[in-house]
Amino acid sequence: MFENLWLIPLGLVAGVIGSIIGLGGGIILMPVLTVLGVPHTMASSGSLFAAFSNSVASTVSYARQRRVDYKIGWHLGLMSVPGTVLGAIISAQATPFIFKILFGLVLIGSCYYLFAKRNLESKQRNTSKQMVVFSAGVSFFAGILSSFFGIGGGIVFVPLMIIGLGLMVKNATATSQLILMFSSASGMITHTLLGHTDFQYALFLSAGAFVGGMIGARLSIDLKENSIRLLICAVIVIAAAKMFLDAFGI
Repeated sequence: MFENLWLIPLGLVAGVIGSIIGLGGGIILMPVLTVLGVPHTMASSGSLFAAFSNSVASTVSYARQRRVDYKIGWHLGLMSVPGTVLGAIISAQATPFIFKILFGLVLIGSCYYLFAKRNLESKQRNTSKQMVVFSAGVSFFAGILSSFFGIGGGIVFVPLMIIGLGLMVKNATATSQLILMFSSASGMITHTLLGHTDFQYALFLSAGAFVGGMIGARLSIDLKENSIRLLICAVIVIAAAKMFLDAFGI
């Protein structure tokens, strides 16, 4: 038990960063756990437990700041649930090679998002029927991504809310945490039923991520994102490179 206590500070750091940028802590946890050799199904499950814990703490904090759009959050969250169930099921069928290649591509995509986010903000809200239908499809896809890779799906939800639905960036990142409560909860339940969960890993990661969520939400009020964006991207690019190298046995 004591040899795994390092998972608590790992969850804490991931929770702080995930709360600030709205992507969930899984975008930090999964590369670390995968590089350390944790089986991808176990890593995804533990990461989703941490993402749920982080999203609960972050949502409560952001709600007090009046930054959460509950209507959009509930709708997108519920629409992601079927995708999370499917993502957990197919994750067990993926070979380590396929998982690492796909995950490396997702990590590169997340870096693009982090750099593009400053230019994403839309000028008006869009709640047309066409956008609602489109959002449903995107949410289903995000659910699959969330549960398959254990990253929560914020990399899809945040740009969707900013570009497609017209939310301000600060509100989109906060609302993303409410959505992640749904996607991560359904994903972690499905992974558990499939026998993928190491509960000691999940407990330690969740404990750190919960505290990190509260800290991150508080820091996000007046924190400038440029420096942390560069740091995160540097870590993610290194992790992505490691995924590709491992996949090809280099």
